[in-house]
Amino acid sequence: MVYSVLAQAQRKYSFKHLFDTIIRINICNKEGIPMAGPITHVDGGTITTARGFQAGATYVGIKTFSEDKMDMGLLISDTSCSVAGVFTKSSLVSPSVTVNRETIAAGGSVRGLVVNSGIANAGVGEQGYIDAKEMASIAADGLGVKPDEVLVFSTGVIGVELPMTLIKKGVDEIKLSDDGGNFLARSMMTTDTRTKETGVIVNLGGTDVNICGVAKGSGMIHPNMATMLCFVATDAAVDQDFLRSALPDIADSTLNMLDIDGDTSTNDSLVVLANGAAGNTPIDAGSDDAAAFVEALTEVLIQLTRQLAQDGEGASRLIVAEVQGAKNLADARLAAKTITSSLLVKSAVYGSDPNWGRLIMALGKSGAEMVESKIDLYINGVCIMEAGKPVPFHRDAVVALMRGDEVTFGVNLNISDGRATSWGCDLTEEYVVINSAYTT
Repeated sequence: MVYSVLAQAQRKYSFKHLFDTIIRINICNKEGIPMAGPITHVDGGTITTARGFQAGATYVGIKTFSEDKMDMGLLISDTSCSVAGVFTKSSLVSPSVTVNRETIAAGGSVRGLVVNSGIANAGVGEQGYIDAKEMASIAADGLGVKPDEVLVFSTGVIGVELPMTLIKKGVDEIKLSDDGGNFLARSMMTTDTRTKETGVIVNLGGTDVNICGVAKGSGMIHPNMATMLCFVATDAAVDQDFLRSALPDIADSTLNMLDIDGDTSTNDSLVVLANGAAGNTPIDAGSDDAAAFVEALTEVLIQLTRQLAQDGEGASRLIVAEVQGAKNLADARLAAKTITSSLLVKSAVYGSDPNWGRLIMALGKSGAEMVESKIDLYINGVCIMEAGKPVPFHRDAVVALMRGDEVTFGVNLNISDGRATSWGCDLTEEYVVINSAYTT
């Protein structure tokens, strides 16, 4: 029904406005996530917009020098935080992932984190674990907290040991401030062309709380914990058990629906820190405001997911795949992810080619249940296939629409009510250039 309404209205309103609206409605109502009150986006929001958090960063020489480049960052909360994390499912992981899994599994609270870019601290044997533990200890000393209260993250080139002397130098140099969120975002970047930051305000039980996030990643990103690195800070009081139970499902509907190039990193990590500085009644599974918190956290991760997709290595366009009418949620996710991860679909988008045969190919190989005679397809709101049959459309008009910054594929399988959204980007020559000389 959504797409038929869109088709009727496509000449009256901008496609971007229509699809932004539709995506927002679908995300907030699908997968059992109820709408639970207004969410306000914070203009210029970054991770330290959340009360009680400070951050800072510096350049120490882990990455090659350039003006305004940073390669080490710190985040600290004034008070202890509930913490939850989701990590890469790769069987080969950075020791930083191992250390963080151990820290979170211990069940204690966390005060902050340290991150470096340029070197991933992966593929270096036992020394990697030793260095990750030392990095957490060095940061803890600098922050005035215990080593087991600090999470540790690395991103960059695999197979190179961390320069611990530079790590110590960086911690000593970093100046923390409550407006240092953007510095932290810059310190995480590798092939990123811009920072990824966002923040929202939501009212929980009469108290306005901030949920803010920062992420990095441009390549080596595929659904399987696809974030590269993502940190979320909130001044909401949130029960740790509830946070840990809710986060995997939220990640599955957002960051794990992202594809850049089909590859999963050794370092992918998502963590959420909640320090309770807002003073709200703590949120747990039985709280009236639990749904509102989940919705707002989901919105933060949607925005970061979109930013990651938009800044894919060499990308010129964001791809959004909206699937509805699937047999169930799993099938909807399969179909949507297969579209955004298809190299042929990515290439067609780069060429602004409305070759919808690429969509049929991707859907057919996805493994999702479907009946050809029931499928409806849309490109930026224009119906190109209805009930399994081609619909005449103005090719030049669709080509023009595909030359915009965002290309949205609408799919209705018309079987049941399963729906999901996936995000990706096109595939350009620049992607090959970047990755053919990554270490040279």
